[in-house]
Formats: sequence, C-alpha cells, structure tokens
Amino acid sequence: MKIEKSSLKSVAVGSFNETFLEDGFFVLSYKNDNEAVEVVERRIDSSYIQFHFCTKGEATFVFNQGTYRLPIHQDTSLLLYNPQRDLPIHLEVQPNCWLVSLVISLEKFHGLFSQDASYVTFLSDDNRDKKYYKDGVISPSMAVVLNQLLSFNLNASIKSLYFRGKAYEMLSLFFNRSEDANIEQCPFLVDEENVAKLKKAKDIIIAQMAEPPTLQELADTIGLSLKKLKEGFKQIYGDSVFSFLFDYKMEVARKLLESGDYNVNEVGLKVGYSTASHFIAAFKKKYGTTPKKYITETN
Repeated sequence: MKIEKSSLKSVAVGSFNETFLEDGFFVLSYKNDNEAVEVVERRIDSSYIQFHFCTKGEATFVFNQGTYRLPIHQDTSLLLYNPQRDLPIHLEVQPNCWLVSLVISLEKFHGLFSQDASYVTFLSDDNRDKKYYKDGVISPSMAVVLNQLLSFNLNASIKSLYFRGKAYEMLSLFFNRSEDANIEQCPFLVDEENVAKLKKAKDIIIAQMAEPPTLQELADTIGLSLKKLKEGFKQIYGDSVFSFLFDYKMEVARKLLESGDYNVNEVGLKVGYSTASHFIAAFKKKYGTTPKKYITETN
C-alpha cells in the first residue's frame, strides 16, 4: 500500500456520530453531504484496531501532522493497527462522502478468535507487535450492513443493541474468506450489478429530491423491475425509497435552518415542498417541533 507525503490543508472541522456498543468497542459514522471538504478527528490509542469503510465518495487519513496521507475510496475498506504507537483519526472527508468505522480493543478482538488466532494473520505470535495496514473491497453483503447502520431510523432506545449486532456481523463478513455463505441469505443483492443499480437509484432521488421521479420512472431508469427496486432498496438502505428520501430531505432541511442563511419558506422550497404549511407539518412529524421553534432552540 502506497502512503503519500503531502501538506495538511485548512478545512472546516466536523465530528463523528459515535455509538458506544460495550467496553472496548464502538462505532463511528460520518456523512459529509456538503460541498466542501471537512475534517473529523477522534483520539484512538494503540490498544485499538480500526476498521474503516467508505460507502460513498472518498476521504484521506492524515498522519504525523500531515507528513503521510492514506486515501480510502468508495466501496473500499481499510484496517489500521499499530501496537507501537497511538493512531488518532484525522480524516479529510471530501464532499458527498459517507464513512463507517468500527473501533475495537485488541483484547476484545483477540477474544473473538482465541480458539483460532491463526485465522487472522496479524494476531499470530510473530505479528502481534507489528503494525498492520490492509485495504480491501466492500462486498455486497457488507454494503447491506453498512447502509443499514448509516440509515438507522428505528427507536433510539434500541440503537446500541442494533448497532452491536450489525457491528459483529460486519466483522464476521470482513473475515469471511468466501462470499458463498451469503448467496443463500441474500440471493438478489449478492449480484454486484444490482447493488450498483440500487446505489444509482439512491443517488438519483437525492439529486432530484425537490422533484423526485415516480417509483416506476426510477425503476425504468436504473433497469430493474418495480418489485426488485422496492425489495432491494429496502434491503440495502433499511427503508422504502420515499421513506429514505423523506429522512434525507428533513436532514438537509435541518442543516439549512441551522446555517441561518434561509428562512422557513426558502428551506421548504429547496427540499421540495411547494407550501410552507406542508413543509412545517413534515418537519414536525420528523423532529417533533416546528422549523421556527427548532431555529430558536438551536441558536
């Protein structure tokens, strides 16, 4: 793996969405849906192993005050481990990039494979004290789980439990030597071409959120039947097409309101509501408060 030298750029700073699973194990996620590069940081000491997954766009890990840069691209993964020194996360996230990271302590991770440590190369006695970087490709079955994490919209009280199950599923898939085990479980989505078509569907409705196509128009555009569009989209993104779009629009609206650059009517129009009353009702359904009150509460 090539690590390139570069200088560190001055960019806006964001923060991870962090979900604690249990002692020594947590999930980080980040969505940069803006048009500017953003930096996110998190302190991680040498006792942790990091698994990073990029489902959309690209980002760059920056080490040693900008001396080294390690890119991660769409549909790829990156495993980072260095028992000799801390590896704090410093990420330059490009516009329209989504990331998920699993961070687990070496002690907890080793316990998962204690009966077969030779299965994981860097856990062998010869390698345990050596740094380990490995990049890979996100398989279709992994893509399903990652998008379920990124699109979580169940009751907040079960989030930690849900994420814990999905995180362990991700580790299982990451170290699975063959995709054959997933064919029976998910015969449709194991086809990478279909996964690509469903990602295209998601990109289309996001790009046209103010005036989205009908489901049939969307199905025709991506080359899938209406039934496969509905079933596949829900399997990957954890929700129906328009429920996913609704949540996305409300998130965009929330950020626009927080920016202070637009009034309620303008924000409503930007996310596809022709009347302020319809937008206000939709926003209240999602966040339990009106846009105007939300602005007051967050300022």
